[in-house]
Amino acid sequence: MPADTLSRIRARGHIGIRLGLDRMRALLARLGDPQQGLHGVLIGGTNGKGSVAAMVASALRAAGYSTGQSPSPHLHSYRERVTIDGRPIERDDLEALLAEVLAASQPGEEEFGPATEFELLTAAAYLWSARRGVEVMVMEVGLGGRLDASNAWDADVAAITNVGLDHQEYLGHTIASIAAEKAAIIRPGAHAVTGAEGEALTVIAAQAQRQGASLDVRAPLRVRSMALDGLRLDAPRLGPLNVPLLGRHQASNAAVALGTLDALAAADVARAPAEAIRAGFGAVRWPGRLEPLAHQGLTLIVDGAHNPDGMAVLAATLDELAPVLPAGRATLLLGVMRDKEVDQMLDALMGSTLLRRSRCLATSVPETERALAAVELAERWSGLAGSPADPIEDVDAALDRALELAAEQGGPLVIAGSLYLVGHLRARLVPGTPTDDDA
Repeated sequence: MPADTLSRIRARGHIGIRLGLDRMRALLARLGDPQQGLHGVLIGGTNGKGSVAAMVASALRAAGYSTGQSPSPHLHSYRERVTIDGRPIERDDLEALLAEVLAASQPGEEEFGPATEFELLTAAAYLWSARRGVEVMVMEVGLGGRLDASNAWDADVAAITNVGLDHQEYLGHTIASIAAEKAAIIRPGAHAVTGAEGEALTVIAAQAQRQGASLDVRAPLRVRSMALDGLRLDAPRLGPLNVPLLGRHQASNAAVALGTLDALAAADVARAPAEAIRAGFGAVRWPGRLEPLAHQGLTLIVDGAHNPDGMAVLAATLDELAPVLPAGRATLLLGVMRDKEVDQMLDALMGSTLLRRSRCLATSVPETERALAAVELAERWSGLAGSPADPIEDVDAALDRALELAAEQGGPLVIAGSLYLVGHLRARLVPGTPTDDDA
């Protein structure tokens, strides 16, 4: 993508998060309200949104439906934010599309302020999906739900994966308040699906009742086994189900994805037969999330876990996989945002025997002012683990050192703490990965 267009979009990132729907609705209106002709599902929740979206879209594609997606955030390139049938938009098409959306946003700036990066990209996804005539839109909420830009669309189905403590400065400091923000994506008369439990489920159920919406509560599927190539699950009416994703939490995500497919059928949007579901789930990919990689003879696990719940899942998964991981001391390359619950995230990592005994390198998340300095992160790790962590501020130098250490120690290399960190480093580790910096 030309540097000028990309720089204009990136510059909007400095605006930060500005929740509210007036600005987004005005922008979409100037684009002809493309979202009004779309049908599909809006997926919210603290963790698992992307996995559920990936499973649902993969099953729908296997069933022959054209699907639109807009993962948030992207891993390597802005092109990922406008994806049709599993393929990111072409570079030239994205340039023209974003130029059009930027132009449409300008008349409203005096009244509403400039549109944020997320709003522009979400509007672009709705506009391109409408123009390409997608049959099912599979959209992820960016943050919360009630005031998120994605919620300017009246989706046929609302899916809420789970509710945990994250983004508390925007969503509130209790499970109940956060659940209320997420439950607000449930529209009157719509179909809703959730994997939430306890207090969060009570809030979601109350919202569904107020809106006259059906609510399907899905318990996790039974896990038969897990190895480095993914999970084997038992699914009602489907039998054994292979999902090439790691972590027992994917049993919950798979259950919500199956519920979402049932809800899309009930809403008369799309029907995926059993064979398409099995094929789609078996082919699903979700890079950068508990993803095993092989590099220079080493085994790596890269995970964009960025909150305490995500770190707890990483910790549990690594210990369960320990018997099939390379023997030897693990190496951990860690980088986090300073506005996250850093101590709680590190506490969660301490739950893993493999990580607690690892050789830790602390680095800085690249290309953001929100990054926690490597020195401070190393100090916090050392205070909790009782063993030193080496700070290396430059992320590329940190990866080079981590690869050296992993080769010396003999165990796996784990990279975690931020999806931005994982995206930057994964592009180095996987040859041919397209990025916005490509010529």
